[in-house]
Amino acid sequence: MVKRAILVSLVLLAGSAYLGMASKTEPVPIRRTLEDLPMTLGEWQGQAAAPMNPQVLAILGVDDYVERYYFLPDGSMVGLYIGYYQSQRQGDTIHSPLNCLPGAGWNPVKKERVVIPVEAPGRLPGEPVSSRDITVNSIVIQKGTESQLVVYWYQSQGRVVASEYWGKIYTVLDAIRTNRTDAAMVRVMAPIGAGNSGAERNAAAHTIDFVKLLFPLLGYYLPE
Repeated sequence: MVKRAILVSLVLLAGSAYLGMASKTEPVPIRRTLEDLPMTLGEWQGQAAAPMNPQVLAILGVDDYVERYYFLPDGSMVGLYIGYYQSQRQGDTIHSPLNCLPGAGWNPVKKERVVIPVEAPGRLPGEPVSSRDITVNSIVIQKGTESQLVVYWYQSQGRVVASEYWGKIYTVLDAIRTNRTDAAMVRVMAPIGAGNSGAERNAAAHTIDFVKLLFPLLGYYLPE
């Protein structure tokens, strides 16, 4: 375990140095702005969140993003955030929710990996829909008496990654092999009702249902 941690640290340090020294950048524009994502996904109806503070956007360094709330007819809600980076060579790197949420007062109390079966449409017209499993992070966060379930992953060039470490390693490898460092972070959050033993299970069901509807659309927006 110690040797593995040292190896990962060395790779990340070497990668950071490489990205910092690389003078030639190849920013990859998004296929379509994320604001074009449908407001209706199945029975979920979207509502735009308030625009982010310019100072927050400057800190994030994101090139394109969308932030919305989606509601079911019964009032159930999930929050969606997707942030896309054309390049991560100039100091604008994806911020892990594990680093950002505690700063906003939310503390992780449970963390696990969840496998979600999803569908992805063919890349060309007429190609059949394909099925795959994606592994994502699922964490329960708490602030005072409030709790939320957060599902998130990193996506680049069609690859879905849950691990922050492997996300960084792939960024370095992609920079060397394809001269690309573009990537996105996708996050879906659902409130966990208080005083209900099945509340976490319901929140998990809502996030998984939403991810299954969302994922097949991402290929139309994020570069592969």
